[in-house]
Amino acid sequence: MRRWLAGLAAGLAFLATPVRAEQTEIVVHYPMPGFFKSVMETISTEYMKQNPDVKITFASPSPTYEEGLQLILRQANSADMPDMSFIGLNRLRVLAERGVGVDLKPFIAKDAGFKDEGFSETLLNLARFNGKQMGLAFAASNPIFYYNADLVRKAGGDPEHMPTKWDDVLKLAAKIDALGDGTVGMGYRWMGDDWMFSALLFGNGGTMLTADEKKVAFDGPEGLAALTLLDRMVKEGKMPALTSDAMVQSFTAGKMGLFFWTTGGLKSIINGVGGKFDLRTTKMPVINAEKGRLPTGGNAAVMFTKDPKKQEAVYKFIKFVAGPFGQSVVVPGTGYVPTNELAAKDDRFLKTFYEKNPLYQAGLSQLDLMIPWYSFPGNNGVKVTQSMVDNIAQLVEQKVTPEQALKAMSQDVTKLLPKGNLP
Repeated sequence: MRRWLAGLAAGLAFLATPVRAEQTEIVVHYPMPGFFKSVMETISTEYMKQNPDVKITFASPSPTYEEGLQLILRQANSADMPDMSFIGLNRLRVLAERGVGVDLKPFIAKDAGFKDEGFSETLLNLARFNGKQMGLAFAASNPIFYYNADLVRKAGGDPEHMPTKWDDVLKLAAKIDALGDGTVGMGYRWMGDDWMFSALLFGNGGTMLTADEKKVAFDGPEGLAALTLLDRMVKEGKMPALTSDAMVQSFTAGKMGLFFWTTGGLKSIINGVGGKFDLRTTKMPVINAEKGRLPTGGNAAVMFTKDPKKQEAVYKFIKFVAGPFGQSVVVPGTGYVPTNELAAKDDRFLKTFYEKNPLYQAGLSQLDLMIPWYSFPGNNGVKVTQSMVDNIAQLVEQKVTPEQALKAMSQDVTKLLPKGNLP
């Protein structure tokens, strides 16, 4: 009898216990863990706290945007494909042209409060291709001017009034290089992709292709001016042909005076410098003060799942990462500029942060110069980028002239454009 009563009590207790709602699991992939690992963990933890019915699981991150894209293309429509990922802004076109990814337009159209949450048309355009909203921009960056104020002073410069023209930048770099003791005048992180080349090209009012995308356009005077400036960085600014990592290490060790790179690397630069020297940032010089623009680096959150239940959870998470809270984490955690207008203006998010952290203001001050990072048409986008980098390497290593590098770049890219695009 006692055993029966005990069993009955246990059964009633079980029936009285509220059943926890079944969780929806979404698998999230992202690139560049050195930049985004802690950011993703912070954002996802807060999201799951606010949405206990959702479980976020992270797939193994990819080292770069390019490798992340290739992974998604290999896994497309397979069981291994993540429910969402963060794709480089210049590679969204590849997904759009191949029909990979879910258009967010229908979700936004049904979202009554969307317009009040800080998502501007300008920033929405960063992730629009072929009439589809391929995602929402999560991390946006532009190239900025980092400098070692201590070395600038030693070379006779004024850290409070840095040069705004490239001619003066090169003169200052030469003076810093002349300090000796292993000091390097400047570094311009041109390798890896076409982004920093496009900063010089767009900075002179140039474009990658013609408006109809049938012909290379960077092989004109604007492109030649960009490569000539790179050549002058080596010859006049004394820029050595360092690898990306070596360039960053040289600057953070206090052995490089001037450094040009993405604002997205600001947090890692701050951590690397520590208190070794007086680190400063300012605006990126442009070749043409009137026509000059800067490329927008970064990535967008893209949905892949076709499961209706998961789509609802993924859409909410995409909005969360691209919204004010997500931006209040990614900006201080990396150095990227906010892709949400509300985040930058609201005291609850980033307004006070920017007031207290002047190093982060350089990227923010260039928002009006930002234009999309150009995405080449067709299936050879990655090869196009690599061919450009290879030719620029020849120039930086002083194996070719700017004219020779430009001609080779134009020929190589032309061969890789879709045949239907060629005149």
